[in-house]
Amino acid sequence: MENTKHEAWNNPQGTAPENKKVVAGILAILLGALGIHKFYLGYTKEGVIQLILGFVFGIGGVIGIIEGVLYLTKTDEEFYQTYQVGYKGWF
Repeated sequence: MENTKHEAWNNPQGTAPENKKVVAGILAILLGALGIHKFYLGYTKEGVIQLILGFVFGIGGVIGIIEGVLYLTKTDEEFYQTYQVGYKGWF
């Protein structure tokens, strides 16, 4: 019952919450070195770290591709619970 109250408070129109899976996955694969997908999901600190990793060490793009594939292979509910509700910043 408590979960229903929280969802109603957080989503007053009763519409489904926005799932950012596809956009985040595509951004991670295409612009992973810049950390754009991290900023899109609201992970500012992680986005800055990935940006630095991309420019200084050149590994930000590899991390982005891995994360993009992980994002897109999860179900919508898994992605939403893990990255939007659970705030998991890496992999």
